[in-house]
Parts: sequence; C-alpha cells; structure tokens
Amino acid sequence: MKPTALRVTGLPAAPGVARGSWVRVRRHELPVGGRVSPGTVDAEEARLREAANSAADDLMALSERVAGEGHPDEAAIFMAHAAMAWDPTLLDHAVARIRDVGDDAVTAIQAAGAVAAAQLAALDDPLLAARAADVLDVADRIARLLAGQPGDETNLATPAVVVADDLSPSMTATLPRERILGIVLEGGSPNAHAAILARAYGIPAVVGAHGTIEALGAAGPGAQIALDGATGEVVVAPDAAVIAEFDGRATRAARRRATDVAETALPAVTIDGVEVTLLANIGTPSEAAPARALGARGVGLFRTEFLFLERATPPTEDEQAAAYREAVRAFGGDPVTIRLLDVGGDKPIPYLAVPPEENPFLGVRALRLAHERPELFLTQLRACYRAAVAGPVKVMAPMIADAGDVVLLLSLAARARAELAANGVPAGDVDLGVMLEIPSAVLTADAWLGDVSFASLGTNDLAQYALAADRGNPALEGYRDPTHPAVLRLIAMAADSAARAGIALSVCGEMAGDPSAALALVGLGLRQLSMGAPSIPAVRRAIRAVDHQTLRETAALALHDRSAADARARFTPLLPAT
Repeated sequence: MKPTALRVTGLPAAPGVARGSWVRVRRHELPVGGRVSPGTVDAEEARLREAANSAADDLMALSERVAGEGHPDEAAIFMAHAAMAWDPTLLDHAVARIRDVGDDAVTAIQAAGAVAAAQLAALDDPLLAARAADVLDVADRIARLLAGQPGDETNLATPAVVVADDLSPSMTATLPRERILGIVLEGGSPNAHAAILARAYGIPAVVGAHGTIEALGAAGPGAQIALDGATGEVVVAPDAAVIAEFDGRATRAARRRATDVAETALPAVTIDGVEVTLLANIGTPSEAAPARALGARGVGLFRTEFLFLERATPPTEDEQAAAYREAVRAFGGDPVTIRLLDVGGDKPIPYLAVPPEENPFLGVRALRLAHERPELFLTQLRACYRAAVAGPVKVMAPMIADAGDVVLLLSLAARARAELAANGVPAGDVDLGVMLEIPSAVLTADAWLGDVSFASLGTNDLAQYALAADRGNPALEGYRDPTHPAVLRLIAMAADSAARAGIALSVCGEMAGDPSAALALVGLGLRQLSMGAPSIPAVRRAIRAVDHQTLRETAALALHDRSAADARARFTPLLPAT
C-alpha cells in the first residue's frame, strides 16, 4: 500500500523548492568518557592541546578551500572556528575538568563545549544563540580527533535531499554540493551557520522540521521527500497532487526570479512621478553584489557585527577597512551606509567584558559603549574614513537617545579623522548620521537633527520601545506590527523634523521590506527605503502600482486608526495582484 503523504512544518532556512529521494546523515557515537589517574594528568592535558591544534589546522585548511570556491565570507566561519579551537577559555575549562574532576580529554572537551554552548543558547539574540552549534561543532571535532572517530556519515552517491537531526557547519561545507537537492533538519536554526552556508550555496533548506525522520521511517526507504525552503514546508511521500503542487512552485519561483532580474533597471516611482530610492541591508561584503543585481541603489544599512563576533580579539583597523572597501567598490559609486558596532549586554563579546544586564535592550550597548571603550569606535571610524577613498560612505550611530549622544559621535569622528591626518593615511569624506530607534530621539530631534547629515529610522527597535514588545518574545508577535498608529505617528514626527533640518531621512528596519508597510512609509514622506535584498522586487512593484496622492491621504487616515490591523488594512488593497 502506497504511504500517505505527510506534511511537516519547519522553519524557512534557505529559499528554493526541491523534490526527490533522501539520504540520512548520521553521527558516529563517541565512546563513553573515561577517567585519568593523577600520574597521567599532564600527558592528558598535552594530548588535549595537541588535538586542539590539529583541529584548528584542519579548520584553517577548510577555510582556504571554501574561500577558493568563491565564498570568502563563508570561509571566515571556519577561520572563526579555528580561533574557537584555540580559545583559552574553552581549553582552560577542559583542562580544569581533567585536573579537578579526573575526566579524560574526550569527556573534558565535550563538557567544556556543552557549558559554553548552553551559555550562548540562553541568549535572547537569535544570531548569537545560533552560535551554540558552532561551539559544539568545534568541541566535537577535537573530541573525535582524540578518540580517533570519524564525524558525520552519509552515502550521497546520487542526487538526494539530505536529512539529519542537525548538520555541523563543517559537514555542510564538505558534502558534495552538486548532489544535494535540498536539506531538511529536525533541529537547527535559520541563523545557524549550516543555514547560512545553505543560502550561500543556493541549496533549499528547512530547519526545525520535527517529525520528519519518524515520518520517513514510517514511509519506507523508497519514499520521496519534497520541501519548500521559503515557507518551511516538508512533505514526506508526496502523492501526485503534491508533486504537481511543488513542481508548480518551482516553476513559479523561477518565473519570479526572471521577472525580478528583468525589472532591476526600473525605478521605484509612483504612477504620479514620485521616486523612491531602494537600498539594501547587508551583513557581509559578499551580500553587496547580489543586492545590486536585484536593483539596490546603495546600502542603507551595513551591519558590521560579523567582523567582531566569534573571535578572541577585536578586528584590526586594516581588517575593517578592507571589508568596508569591498562593499563600497561593489556598489560602484552608490553610497554605502555603515552602522557602527551595535553590541552590548544583549550581544556579548568575550573581549569586551560587558557585565550581564537584567534588561540588556535598555542597557549599555551600541554607542553607549564608547564612554568606556572609545578606542573600539575610533578604530572603526578610522577604517570607515579609509574605505571612503574607494567611494561614497555614510556612517551612522545606533542607539542615539538625545543631543548628548550626537556630541559624542561627532567628537569621536573628528578625533578619528585627525589621527589619520596626523599619520598621513589617506581618508575620504564621510557623511555622519544617526539611527532614530529610541522614541526620545524622535521627540527631541528638532533640537539637534541639524547637527548631522542624515538619519535613518530603525523601525525594529522603534516599534519595540514604543509598544513595549520584546522583539525576541514570540508571545508578543501580535503587538509588533510597525504599522501601529503609535509607530506611524513617531515616523511622521521624524519625517517632519528631518524636513525642517534639511537632511535626508531613510528607513532601514524590516518595515521597509514589507510592501504594505512600505506604502505607508512613502505616504508619510519617506523617499529612501532600505531592506533585505530579496524584498526589493516586491516593494518596487508595490510602489510602481500606486499614486503618491492616494498614499498621502491613506497615511493621514492611518495615523488616527485604533490598531495596527486597521492601519494595515488601508494599504493592503493598494498592493498589485501577484
């Protein structure tokens, strides 16, 4: 009897549709931990450190291989893993287990990795929480070298969908990609490096698909599997109707991609001639070229945290300047807006030694760190000025609360520029601006906004602070709609203040990539919207399908609505048919 199709809902991790046979990736079990006698403690510690060095060497070689395949940013993942293998905190914890508890090296490094991973997994920030898998991967690699055991095992002789409880980043990078139709993981996170690598390699992937392996076991070895990496859907043993459905999705996705590429040269201009500049939010330099290919006219938000995470020391000025310069050159004359480092209690970094805070979102983070760690920001600003030699650069500071923070930003920038001049280092011109994401900044903007060259609305945090709704709490999803009239009023106030100050105002939060919300923003007077590059085509089509006068009138009404649902309902009917 043919098995019945079973749908499993997971989390979207990498877009694309795949269908075919499947293969399971399994992990060899490590031997049960042993004990060491007092007389062999020194030898066991030496064995641990030798294995850690070997693991680091292997990871550096893997980094070079991935870089050679044209993925420099993904290669940096494994360079960071090599640094983890040498991390004195991880190794010292393992050594303490050997000396104080009597664990052998295999057990000790696994225990040390588990403790470090648990600390990361408990963080509110999903990006950092996802790094727990990286720590476990590195600790597991060291343990397997100690035990002489191989890692994951799979038989991918023919093209198939890879199914696993989870995949380590190194396994994802070393599987034969030409034979991977897609990836389905029972665990994992869209922010984990396995998912990041899948997106970089163009492999459809779904994570958190609990129940997939059990369903495949029930369906039998001959069953196929289908997945949609954009929706998180997985179907085990698809019948003819499901196969037709997923094949149709693949065809439509290919058609949409072709349309998106064909429309990249079209301006985002309303029917009555009001043009909006669409920019891209990027997190690494490698995202610049794909964003430009989708029609981005510059970068409205370059998140720089990737340079600072997963390492034992801060990035050097040269490292930063090279990364920023790469993005600037990719946009060939269009401006690149670099956001200064946005970390703190909610995104802890070992070398910053920021004390834990009860409410890190309201704590010492972003520019507020400059009071205690000015050199961190001076180094970054010097790198930005150096990158500006290659093309137009704008720099904005996050977490600005009032005029005092603006004074701090301007003084740091002046000092950084003077230091470069004193050392004869070439520097370009940089526009200095701020992020408006704290309500107090919007409410006091008329008093100081003229002191900067531009401002950008960070609508993710602006909505969080205005609506008292934690971005990381799924139970508050219904409170986080940025089209809430309270948020719209703050945006309208910011637009009016920017107009009076004679400076440009943009939006770089997720709101800009939501077509309905983007129409609200245009109606409120915004002319620059920055978003994740995949959102650009849909927002461009939405803007080209309406007239600005209608948007102005609709936005004016939305300011007085009772709820976000009411306000959003005004703009959704204005979207073009898909």
